[in-house]
This record gives sequence, structure tokens and C-alpha cells, in this order.
Amino acid sequence: MRRLLLVSSSAIHGTGYLEHCEEQLRKLYADIERVLFVPYALHDRAGYAARARERFAEVGLGLDSVHEAEDAVRAVEQAQGMFIGGGNTFRLLKTLYDEGLIEPIRRRALTGMPYMGTSAGSNVAGASIMTTNDMPIVYPPTFEALRIVPFQINPHYIDPDPSSTHLGETRDTRLREFHEMNETPVIAIREGAMLAVEGDSMRLEGSSGGKLFLHGADPEPCSAGQDLSSFLK
Repeated sequence: MRRLLLVSSSAIHGTGYLEHCEEQLRKLYADIERVLFVPYALHDRAGYAARARERFAEVGLGLDSVHEAEDAVRAVEQAQGMFIGGGNTFRLLKTLYDEGLIEPIRRRALTGMPYMGTSAGSNVAGASIMTTNDMPIVYPPTFEALRIVPFQINPHYIDPDPSSTHLGETRDTRLREFHEMNETPVIAIREGAMLAVEGDSMRLEGSSGGKLFLHGADPEPCSAGQDLSSFLK
């Protein structure tokens, strides 16, 4: 019974930290009192944890950071819920492997522990991090991620601008290149969008939509409120 909230970003223009997804956050963690935070995507883990702890206190939730735990694996095994924040996806994934947390997190998330990710934290929930937008500043042992959901995620998606004079690659170009070598579906979500998973059901929520990229097919737009449960199969 998966209970997931995979958010494109932790903030959007005109809102504060996690403000735009507060309704969904409260719903995800409605039955628990404390959340385990994973700050590995940023260098300043203590500062990141302090920021998250302050924000979660505002919605009535306690927050513990896994980097402060004496035994990180045990902390995951005992967690009521989890939040993995954004930053650099390569650094996040490498540290999850270094700390031996890939399988414990995957096991807990697949058996009902509420899991929320923003940006890099959403990336690692997918099959791999091969569609992240980040630079590879470190080398994880593999690109394979938590595999809580069987598709790829591309947060912070930006549509091509037909009026732009920039001649470099667009995000669509990069994702098309991914499908030249791979067949895994990609769900690209714009700022303000998020995927809400309950068991075998998944909806695109938030203030904006996204785009679906399938191997051998043209990209398809998707809108807020759309049922995307078929991507969980």
C-alpha cells in the first residue's frame, strides 16, 4: 500500500517553503506525529534539517533528521513517515547507497510508510535517476534508484519556447534522447505539480500539469487532476 507524494519542487514563485503542497502534505502525514528527514541532497545537512524542522513544526509535525541518527538503517526501519528533500540527485543517491538505505527505504515505502519527496527526493523514488536535470558532481555506484514507482520522473519540467532564440537543447530533446536508449516511461512535472499515490492509484495534482514521454511515441500533455494510475503497472 504505497502512500507517496512526489513533488516537482519545494517552493514555487510567490510561496514559501512547502507552502504550495501543504494540503497534500497534511493529508499524507495525517495519521502520524513525526517524520524522518533525509537531507543528503545538500552539503549543509544541519542547516537543511533546521529549515525542514521549522516548517514541519508549523503544520504540527515533529521532524528527525537521519544524518543525526546513530544508526541510519534503524532510523528508517522505525520511521513513521519520511521526507527526502531536493538538491543534487547524484549526491543524494550516492549517500543513500553509502549509508545502506536503498533497500530499507524501498521496503518501508512499498509497505505503507508515507513517503514525500521534492525534486531530487522525487527523482530517487523512480526507476533510476537517468532523467534528472542535475550535474554529476559525485559518482553513485549505479543510476538505479529506489524503484518505489516503476517509471522515470523529470521534475522542474519546462516546455520548449517557440519564440526563444536559444539554439541549445530543450528538455524535450534530452528526454527524447533518453528514449533512444531506454524504454521506461517518463513523467515530466512542471513547477507546482506533484504525483499523489495511494496504493495502485495515482493522480497528478497541484497548480500545473506536465507531459508524458513514452518510448516510440510523441509526448502527451497531462493536466492537474488526471488519473495516471496506469503508470504504476
